[in-house]
Amino acid sequence: MLLHDLILSREQDMPGKTAVCRGDETKDFQSLADDMRRAAGGLVALGLQPGDRVGVYLNKRIEAVVSYFGTGYAGGVFVPINPSLKPAQVAHILRDCAVKVLITTAAQATLIRDELVNCPALSAIITLESLPDTVALPERLITREWLQLMSDESAIDGPIRRIETDIAAILYTSGSTGRPKGVVLSQRNMVAGAFSVGSYVGNTAEDTILAVLPFSFDAGFSQLSQGFSTGSTVVLMDYLLPRDVLKAAVRYDVTGLAGVPPLWSQLVQLDWPAEIAQTMRFITSTGGAMPTATLQKLRQKLPKSRVYLQYGLTEAFRATYLPFEELDKRPTSMGKAIPNAEVMVVRDDGTPCAPGEPGELVQRGALVSLGYWNDLERTQERFKPTPGQPAGLPIAELSVWSGDTVVKDEEGFLYFVGRKDDMIKSSGYRISPTELEEVIYGTGLVNECAALGIPHSELGQAVVVACQAENPGEATRESLIATCRCTLPNYMVPARIIFRDALPRNSNGKIDRKRLATEFEGLFEESQ
Repeated sequence: MLLHDLILSREQDMPGKTAVCRGDETKDFQSLADDMRRAAGGLVALGLQPGDRVGVYLNKRIEAVVSYFGTGYAGGVFVPINPSLKPAQVAHILRDCAVKVLITTAAQATLIRDELVNCPALSAIITLESLPDTVALPERLITREWLQLMSDESAIDGPIRRIETDIAAILYTSGSTGRPKGVVLSQRNMVAGAFSVGSYVGNTAEDTILAVLPFSFDAGFSQLSQGFSTGSTVVLMDYLLPRDVLKAAVRYDVTGLAGVPPLWSQLVQLDWPAEIAQTMRFITSTGGAMPTATLQKLRQKLPKSRVYLQYGLTEAFRATYLPFEELDKRPTSMGKAIPNAEVMVVRDDGTPCAPGEPGELVQRGALVSLGYWNDLERTQERFKPTPGQPAGLPIAELSVWSGDTVVKDEEGFLYFVGRKDDMIKSSGYRISPTELEEVIYGTGLVNECAALGIPHSELGQAVVVACQAENPGEATRESLIATCRCTLPNYMVPARIIFRDALPRNSNGKIDRKRLATEFEGLFEESQ
C-alpha cells in the first residue's frame, strides 16, 4: 500500500464520507480522490518525472492536502515547507533537494521572489491566486494558477507506478549544527506510521480529528494519513489564539486532537466548554515532555478522554507511547515501542543496558527513514547497523541512533534523561543553535555567542543567547532581537539575550555550553 492508496481505498468503501474540511469547505473521499487525479495530471503535464520534488509552501488548507497526495499519485516526492519560515530558509530547502515545482500562494511567491534566482532546479510555480502584474518572477519559470493545474482534462487514469521503498516525502528538521536537513521518508515509512498510531489510539471512521500542528512536522502530517487510513474526518486549522482551538473542537464535535506540550499548557489555562469533555475521545502529545501539572489539569478537563503521551524522531516518525492504562502509575514515562517498531537502550558499543542504566535509544523497524537528503556524512552518524544482528547477515540492517539518553525500568518502560547534542527543543520545534548563532554573528554586534535551550514550564525549553559584545546594552539587545525577528521564524527568536564580559571555556578551549546551561537553569522559574 502506498500513501495515495489511503484515499483510493476510502473512495471505494465510503465515497460520500467527509474526508477533510476547513471552515465551511468540505471534501468527501470521492471528490478528494478526483482532485488528487487532476493535480497529478497537471504536474505530469508540467514535466514532473518520478522522484522529482514538489515543494508545498502552504498553510493548512485543502489545496495543500491535494498537493501532497497528488504529487505521490504522479510519482513525485512532496516537500512540506512550514509557512512560518522566512525567504532565505525556504530557498535553502528549494535548493537543497532541488525542488522542481513549487505550489504556494501569490502572497508567499511575492515574499520569496528575490530568492528564486538562486534556485536553479525550480522550473515551475503554481499559485492559488493570480500573481499581481507588478510581481516579476524569473523568466525561466513556468507559472500556473491552481485552477489551470486542476482542469478536468488534466486528470490521469491511474497512479504512476511506484513501490513502498520509493521516496514519498522529504521533511526538513533542524539539526544541532548548521541549516535544516531533509529527512527522507519512504512510502512504507508513512503508511506504516499511519496504521501504527491509528491502532493504539483506536481510530475509526466515526472520529473527527482536529489538525492544528504544521504539516511540515511529522506528527502534524500524520493527522492526515492516520485519519484517511480509517476514514476519519480531518479538520484543518491554523489558529491564532489557543481559544480558537477550543471553539473549533466544539464546532466540529472533535473526537481526537494532537498537540505539543506548550499548546496543552496554554489550553489548560482557559475555561473549556462542557461539550468538549463529552465528544473528545482521545488526545495525544508529542514534541517534548508533558509537565505533570499540565497533564493533571488536562485530565480534570477531559475525565472521559484517553491521553496518550508519545516520543518520536522525524528520522523514525514515532518511537514510543505510554498506554493510557499506565498513565496514573508512571506519568513521566515515555512508555514502550509503538506497534511495528523495536526500541533498544544500548551502550556506546551497542551492547544492551541493564535496567536503570542510562544508554542511547536506538530504533529499528518499518518506520526508520532512508536518511538525510544529500548528506551522507550526517546519515552515517545517525543511521548505523542494528545492535545484535546475526554475524552471518551479508547486508546489515540499519537503525536510527537517536542521540537521546534514556533508561529502562525492570518492566521495560522508558524514561527520558537528556540529549547527547546541543539541540534546542522549544514549542515542539527542534532548533539548531548554530543556525541561530549565524544570524547573531551576522549582525556584527557580538564577538562571541552561544544559543542554549533553558528549561521552561510551558515551552519545554526557552531560547537564550549568551553574548560577548563590544557595546553591550539595551540598544544592542534590541538590534539583535529585531534582526532575529526579520530573519527567523518566531519560535527561533530568543526569549532572552544575556551579555557576559567573557563566555566560559572548557578544556578544549571551546565555549562551555554545559556550564552556561547550568548557570541559567533557573532563569525562568523566577519569572513564572
